[in-house]
Amino acid sequence: MSDTIMKKKSRRYRDDASSIQEDCCALCRCSDDDPVTFGEKVKLKEHKFSVHYFCLLTSSGVYQRGEENEGVFGFLVDDIKQEIRRAARLTCFCCKKKGACVGCNVRSCRRMVHFPCGRKQMFITQFTDIFPSYCQDHSPTQTLSIDSDFSLPQSCSICLDSIDPVLSYSVLKCPSCHGSWFHRDCVQHQAHSAGLFFFRCTLCNNKENFQEEMVRMGIYIPERDASWELEANAYSELLEVHNRCDAVTCLCDDGRTYSAKKGWFEVIRCCLCGSTGTHRKCSGLKLDTRDWACTDCINATDGKASLVASPQGGQRRSLLSKRHLSPMPSPLSFKRMCTPVRSESPAEILQSLLPCRYPVSAQVEMHGDQALLAGLDLVRRADFDPKRSLSVRIIDEQHTALLRTLCDADTARKYFLKRLMQQIQNSVVFEGPSESKNLALNSQALREDLYFDIGSLLALCLVHGGPPIGFFSRALYQCLFNYPANCPLTLSHMTPETHLTGQVSRIAAAESLNELKKVMKASWEYLEMAGCNRQVTSLKEREALVEDLVSFTMITRMQLPLQRLREGLRTLGVFEQVQLFPSVFCGVFCEATEPLTAETLGRLFTINFSEQEEKLNKETPVVTFWRHLLLECEVGKSSISLQDILRFAAGVDELPAAGLFPPPSISFLHYPTSAHLRLEEQKKENVEWLDEGLFPQSKAVSHNLLLPVTSTYKAFKSSMEHAISHRVHLFPLNT
Repeated sequence: MSDTIMKKKSRRYRDDASSIQEDCCALCRCSDDDPVTFGEKVKLKEHKFSVHYFCLLTSSGVYQRGEENEGVFGFLVDDIKQEIRRAARLTCFCCKKKGACVGCNVRSCRRMVHFPCGRKQMFITQFTDIFPSYCQDHSPTQTLSIDSDFSLPQSCSICLDSIDPVLSYSVLKCPSCHGSWFHRDCVQHQAHSAGLFFFRCTLCNNKENFQEEMVRMGIYIPERDASWELEANAYSELLEVHNRCDAVTCLCDDGRTYSAKKGWFEVIRCCLCGSTGTHRKCSGLKLDTRDWACTDCINATDGKASLVASPQGGQRRSLLSKRHLSPMPSPLSFKRMCTPVRSESPAEILQSLLPCRYPVSAQVEMHGDQALLAGLDLVRRADFDPKRSLSVRIIDEQHTALLRTLCDADTARKYFLKRLMQQIQNSVVFEGPSESKNLALNSQALREDLYFDIGSLLALCLVHGGPPIGFFSRALYQCLFNYPANCPLTLSHMTPETHLTGQVSRIAAAESLNELKKVMKASWEYLEMAGCNRQVTSLKEREALVEDLVSFTMITRMQLPLQRLREGLRTLGVFEQVQLFPSVFCGVFCEATEPLTAETLGRLFTINFSEQEEKLNKETPVVTFWRHLLLECEVGKSSISLQDILRFAAGVDELPAAGLFPPPSISFLHYPTSAHLRLEEQKKENVEWLDEGLFPQSKAVSHNLLLPVTSTYKAFKSSMEHAISHRVHLFPLNT
């Protein structure tokens, strides 16, 4: 009986020993399973052994002869077994045990170690090419090639623990900025987490030089995406929304968690924090209420429910604050998400943002020629509603002849929008050539939140019939809307003839390393501010330095102005639509208006023929006269221009970004048989015309052009030139 028990115990001990042996790495004899330190541990149950990935990579006698899906990541099982037999005859320099498989890559050096022992002996393995390893005596090192007055860091830039600023096996530094120092273990953990695509210096954000140096110093960078990107459902909580009524007294019979699709008991969330909700009935809201702020947010924003606060502590206001204080129904279109409009025309998209005219108009008082001041006063009002139509009143205190002619409301509105766009173009928030403006950094504009106001006014102009913007540089458009995407900015995108552009230009023009260092030394304050005051060791680093400086000057330095301008452009949903169709709107923002052509102007008008056959027969030749006149105006064979005709018919010098509304049309003016008949026609058509002769007539409000019915082209041309020249000279708009 006792012999049987002893046999069972002996068998159990052998099984346990065999299991422990299988769990240990066949090369390093270590059972640790730490992917950061040893790589992934692969257990081959059918062959009864395990192996670390790093042990295979660093072993001197085994190579990947198979495909990635064969054996262990391309290492064939037979080759691994042969390497195990080879290593079993070699003694480790550190622990003096058999199984050493990692040797120093210097031929004259005979040191062999297990991979874990190599880490203790400060071996460095370069995870590239043939994966060479070097002992402490032959391993690569870093040098401290910086100025004597450079302040050495006292903490690891990754874990922030204290660090001895002496370069060694356990302390590494960034080769670009020299200001980022870290523990070896810290940077290895960061590399394992970030992967090849996100691993970079935590201080200067350099990637290419940083990765090359870290590989040289023995840091393994896995060729994969970042670990946080690979985690399943990593961002699922971002899709969760608050769906509970938090009112003091819930009136819903189905409980606080019930939310109807619409109606009194639909849960609506706070438009500011999104973490508080209420049924409409429970908070005494109207049935169509969508814009609601909770008590905590209202108290935190001084009762104004501001969604975006001003960057300084001055006047806090935003789109929602203006909406909240308005006595009119809340204009939800301020911040609404716009649905994509399948159209190739920016005019159609802009028209869809204001589908109907608001019954109440916003009064704008423009003193003299001060359109920008009048526009700023408009958008800064507590009851500002961008959907309201604009009613412009021009106060001519100096009795200017031009302003006295702007008595018509629609003409005054168009003149206001034109002058507003011109004065925005020349305002302090922009800099550069007149047709290629970049955003300027102005501290007073930031304090007054002028960037937000300018963005709101630009959106207002585009939707309400103002001219295209046309003066944005391609770089500014890219910074705002990321179009074209992933296209780095260059020195040519910077504003010419500025101090910063001059400094970057001198760095880019350096033809030798000594000249580059000299220019960098002269611009050290700018480089320090940009985080680019780093040591350069070759002229090849010049391009990367220039790219970093351009990025800092155009993007990083301008983050707050760009953000506030974007927020302003969200007025009426303009920013969202431009983001959806950036290629369509690029011409509206960046390109000067193309000259009018006869074809463009001809397609603009819809021709309304008479129903009577007798009149129709007379009107058909007039259409031919009209098209012929447009061609002559285009080539300069007429005393009037195509722009004069557009100004006469629609009251504008150039086509608005949103097109003309109502759409322009052409009708015909027939000579009456008698004055009585003419009077009856006028009463019947409810139209009053100022000129008694057969001359073209127009009203800018309706955009309706009446062409005189004549029997010859000569008479038609003479009539058109006489009337249009008289109107253009009497009521000039081009100032």
